[in-house]
Amino acid sequence: QVQLVESGGGLVQPGGSLRLSCAASGSIVSSYAMGWYRQAPGKQRQLVARITSVGSINYADSVKGRFTISRDNAKNTVYLEMNSLKLEDTAIYYCNVEGLITRATVGLPPRNYWGQGTQVTVSS
Repeated sequence: QVQLVESGGGLVQPGGSLRLSCAASGSIVSSYAMGWYRQAPGKQRQLVARITSVGSINYADSVKGRFTISRDNAKNTVYLEMNSLKLEDTAIYYCNVEGLITRATVGLPPRNYWGQGTQVTVSS
C-alpha cells in the first residue's frame, strides 16, 4: 500500500522560510515525477513545482526564484524549499507522485497518488 507522508508546514511571517518534505513508501520500484500543488480557500488546486526522475523541473511563475524543489530518488522523497514567503503563499500544500510503480504493480499501468496535505500559513 502506497503512503505519502508530508511534513514541514506551519505558520511563518512574511519573508520567512519553510521546507516541506514528502516521503513515499510502499515497495516502490519507480516513479516518473514528484511535485507539490497548493490550494487556497475558494481557489482551485494548482501546480507549485514538479520534478521528474531525471531532474527536469518546472515551477509556477508565482514562485520562481523563491521556491526550490528537489528529490532523493533513493529515498522516494521530494522536498520544497520555500523562501521569501508571501501572504499569498498561504494554502494547503499537497504532495503528488505521478506514474508510480510498486513491486505489486509491475506490468500494470502506473498510478498517481496524493498526500493528505499540509497547511502553510504566512501571516504577520
